[in-house]
Amino acid sequence: MFTNLKNIVAEKEHGFTLLELIVVIIIIGILATVGLTQYTKQVERSRFAEGKANVGIMRQLAYEYYLKNGTLSTITSADVGIVTGSTILPPGCVSTHYFYYAVAWSTDTTVSLVAVRCTSGGKSPQWGGSSFCLGGIFNATTGGISGHCGCGSGCAEVGLPGDF
Repeated sequence: MFTNLKNIVAEKEHGFTLLELIVVIIIIGILATVGLTQYTKQVERSRFAEGKANVGIMRQLAYEYYLKNGTLSTITSADVGIVTGSTILPPGCVSTHYFYYAVAWSTDTTVSLVAVRCTSGGKSPQWGGSSFCLGGIFNATTGGISGHCGCGSGCAEVGLPGDF
């Protein structure tokens, strides 16, 4: 009796069929594609956070400038920390940053602070866009930042819902 059972088990084939292997490979491919897409979005969000945080630093420095001088009409890029060789707010694309920063325009009580996405040196945005800009109009009388940042299309206002 045991001999017959051993022979039956031994004669039965072990392993997976080709169809089962193909199904598993397709499922793994689908999961990898979804995972890579989500990973890419998360990486881009972290890069966006760099620009958003640095525009916040610029806003704070602009407010300090306004409290000291009583106007924003004479504010310069250097007054908000944008200087050549800066490790925090570079005026042009550098290897350590994904954005460069600028003061677009100013009035007595408002200033447009912008961060423009660098696209050179392998830093192209991974969502397929060619350029991206974020920022906002800082109003010294309210202390808030809002409105359109003035960088044209592809602009996101800092601090507003749906930043990215």
